[in-house]
Amino acid sequence: MSITGLAGQGPVRVGIPIADLTSGLLLSQAIMLALYRREQTGKGQWVHTSLLEAQIFMLDFQAARWLIAGEVPKQAGNDHPTGVPTGVFPTSDGHINIAAAGQVLWKRFCSVIGAPELPSISDFADPQMRSKNRAALNARIGGITSRNSSAHWIKVLNEAGVPCGPINSIDQTFAEPQVRHLEIARPVKHPELGDIRVVGQPIHLSAAPQPATMQPAPELGQHTGEVLQGLGFSADAIADLHARGIV
Repeated sequence: MSITGLAGQGPVRVGIPIADLTSGLLLSQAIMLALYRREQTGKGQWVHTSLLEAQIFMLDFQAARWLIAGEVPKQAGNDHPTGVPTGVFPTSDGHINIAAAGQVLWKRFCSVIGAPELPSISDFADPQMRSKNRAALNARIGGITSRNSSAHWIKVLNEAGVPCGPINSIDQTFAEPQVRHLEIARPVKHPELGDIRVVGQPIHLSAAPQPATMQPAPELGQHTGEVLQGLGFSADAIADLHARGIV
């Protein structure tokens, strides 16, 4: 949180439960590695991670800045902490992301936006100077990008090989042609909510394709009987547990 948000703003939380999600993903990878190892050796092993380790792992290059160089990363807002110019820039109808760090991309970017003189200005000539004068550079770029639409800039920058992209709201995200093609919004027939959609799995296996319709999440206790039966409980024993309010 200390590196998220605008400079001087104070800690800002990430918009998703990043520790919960990443720790689960990392643990699933570890389980697969352990299973693969068991296939080779015949021996199992304990596998574990933690929310804290997952968060630290996801710090990535920000952690490396401290561990290697003793540099404490600060809040950089929508700018990339080290690559300049990389960040969010205004357009006539919104904002877009642009990543034009590195000398080759920088010069190509300036040419595409109609400002070929920028690389020859000493304040913007190399990465160090662009980092030092980031605010002034962002203002110059923003003054140009704000003259045209997001769609215009995304088209011309992509055609020139300059990384960029839209900043979509959630509804715009699911309306994107590529998202619709991937069909990650999966249909569900819910007994109470009716026909709804949920986020599907981003992993695709050719031998185990995803079903056309997802099953709804069970209600609390809906499958208690089946679970107990699978554990070896008889019908009478399950009925007794229900009668005594144990399940």
